[in-house]
Amino acid sequence: MIKKYVSERRSWIILFLALQALFLLIAYLDASIHFQSILYIVFLSFIIFILFLMIRYQKEATFYKGLEALDDDFDLTSLRDARTPFEKITETQLTEQAKYYKESLSDLLINVEQEKDDLLGWIHEVKTPLTTMQLMMDRLEDERLKTQLNNEWLRIHLLLDQQLHQRRIPFIKNDLYIEVTALEPLLYKEIKDLKSWCMQKGIGFDISLQRSEVLTDAKWLAFMIRQLLTNAVKYSEQSDILISSYLEEGQVKLAIKDAGRGIDPRDLSRIFDKGFTSTTSHHDNAATGMGLYLTQKVAVSLAIEINVQSTLGEGTTFTLTFPKKNAFVQLTSM
Repeated sequence: MIKKYVSERRSWIILFLALQALFLLIAYLDASIHFQSILYIVFLSFIIFILFLMIRYQKEATFYKGLEALDDDFDLTSLRDARTPFEKITETQLTEQAKYYKESLSDLLINVEQEKDDLLGWIHEVKTPLTTMQLMMDRLEDERLKTQLNNEWLRIHLLLDQQLHQRRIPFIKNDLYIEVTALEPLLYKEIKDLKSWCMQKGIGFDISLQRSEVLTDAKWLAFMIRQLLTNAVKYSEQSDILISSYLEEGQVKLAIKDAGRGIDPRDLSRIFDKGFTSTTSHHDNAATGMGLYLTQKVAVSLAIEINVQSTLGEGTTFTLTFPKKNAFVQLTSM
């Protein structure tokens, strides 16, 4: 702060030095002026000027240190030491601006919250006719038409589900309920929901669970598995998806392995980025680039680590590593 203050007052210091040099020059050129007396006056002036700078620094630095310490929450209590007219002008303007931005931010948050509630309400409303459509499709006798309609119905259902959870993720901390969760019924439910799609593409499942239970939030884990299974089915044909769980270094791991088209090595570091689809399949208009992004967001909240291994043309393996029990103690105490 001292360096900044001296730099700010540089023009004053230069003016003072120039005046002192002028006095000495005049005394040197004018024989009627006693040079030693002027030199003594200049020396005293230097002492007084330095003391003046020190005093002013103590008074002004408090205000500027307050400016530096301003937080992102627009708390201006640290600016109560404004003394000079310019400092008071600065404080007044900042206070008015902070008040304006707080009011604007409050209005914006209210609007966002209202839009979120409206969208969630709309999604729930849309689910009602979807359920009715499902019952109507079950009565169809044309199996080919029934399968096609089921597949399109499933796409809409998955997109709505993705939107629903996307809106809830910012508030996931308030929605977590950590408990011992059985993997087998959770996996079978998600596979059953994808049954018609899997039958159309000739995809089966091979499940091997050495560890049948994990400590997590069942609802959000189901959402994560739904996204991973959807991706595995989407990019696979006439093959089996292998699902296994095991214990490694004291942590339960759940692996989902498909034999699909795989992921390009240059894409691996970006697959969890929002909106990223693929650099090799731009023709895939069905991809939204949100599934893995949302999965990663949920994983962070559940303290689950996601690892991915993939070989282009041979398949992809996603491995979920669940935290130890003490990690959840830290998670729930935040």
